[in-house]
Amino acid sequence: MARAYGSLRVALVHDWLTGMRGGEKCLEVLCEMFPRADLYTLVHERGSVSPAIENRRVVESWIARLPMGRRAYRWFVPLYPLAIESFDLSRYDLIVSTSHCAAKGALTRADALHVCYCFTPVRYFWDLYGEYFGPGRSGALARAAAPFLAHRFRVWDRVSADRVDLFVADSNHVRDRIAKHYRRAAPVVYPPADTDYFTPGADGGSGSSAAAGASPPAARPFLVVSALVPYKGVERTIRVANRLALPLRVVGTGPERDRLGRIAGPTVRFDGWLGQAALREAYRGCRALIQAHEEDFGIAPLEAMACGRSVIALGRGGAAEVVAPGTGVLYADDSDDGLAAAIEEWEGAAFDAVVLRRHALGFAREAYRDRMDRVLRDAWSAFEKRNGDPWSVERDAAFLLKASVVK
Repeated sequence: MARAYGSLRVALVHDWLTGMRGGEKCLEVLCEMFPRADLYTLVHERGSVSPAIENRRVVESWIARLPMGRRAYRWFVPLYPLAIESFDLSRYDLIVSTSHCAAKGALTRADALHVCYCFTPVRYFWDLYGEYFGPGRSGALARAAAPFLAHRFRVWDRVSADRVDLFVADSNHVRDRIAKHYRRAAPVVYPPADTDYFTPGADGGSGSSAAAGASPPAARPFLVVSALVPYKGVERTIRVANRLALPLRVVGTGPERDRLGRIAGPTVRFDGWLGQAALREAYRGCRALIQAHEEDFGIAPLEAMACGRSVIALGRGGAAEVVAPGTGVLYADDSDDGLAAAIEEWEGAAFDAVVLRRHALGFAREAYRDRMDRVLRDAWSAFEKRNGDPWSVERDAAFLLKASVVK
């Protein structure tokens, strides 16, 4: 008997819950869409995510019970496939995984629908392998184990992709990576930016120093908001800030923190992860956001624009889809000189805070919620009519692919 979409028993599966980054902001909206859904994750650091995520039944894997399991969860990568497959999801009709690593590998009933909102195929074992395990990027033990571990994980990653009934990509860039590594089609739904919260400050985002207490624009720092991991390009931004004696504020934590601290000059400040209020003030108080790496999508540029601040970004990946004319500077030369030239170009340009915010509003939470709701409803309808055809959901979603981005 067909089941109404609204009566489905829903489970959400997320890689890990250790902070409110872009992936968790997508998960937060899904939690609001499915307030009674149970949430499964490898590890959960309590208090690290928003109340919308915390205030539900969260089921951790057995990795969390291992010594240092929560604090050093990255060291347990070889166990991720076993851990994610250990979840009993047999009671659920709809499983929505939000995955950049292992969540999409969850096991489900044959008559349950599994939709994966994919941030990227796992970066460090596919096309960014060299960035993580190349010379100088990791310890000798990690480099020695990496080839064997990466091969085994790729095999599992490719096989487990076939368990997903429908992939949804967070950008056209990721859609192409899903096609390359998993040989699967995927409609695109852009992630949400919280434009209700991230708003211009007292100066209206203009950069003017007229508002009481505002710093002169030239005295404000450039801003990086990023996990401090090898591929994020923070090292390049720090080198250029050192070279040009530019004030730079780095918001984020990660395994690269100590190494980056050693190369940072006196104009570079590290702040760790900030709460939402402090992060909003960081956007409002910056000259521009710098994103000197290829990002799968990137929420930070949109949050900066929502606060009336422009963006300097490497024109690859998601940035090429997010940074429109009049909202920032995209540059092609992936080098220190290329970034320095982009900063010089930005210095000579003018940006309108009204235009910046209007652009960000196209990526509001409500837009993400509506588009995901449409995709999930259509996927369930196709799944109910599949008549023994396991690929009907992806094929029937082809109309979504024609426009590339669900609108």
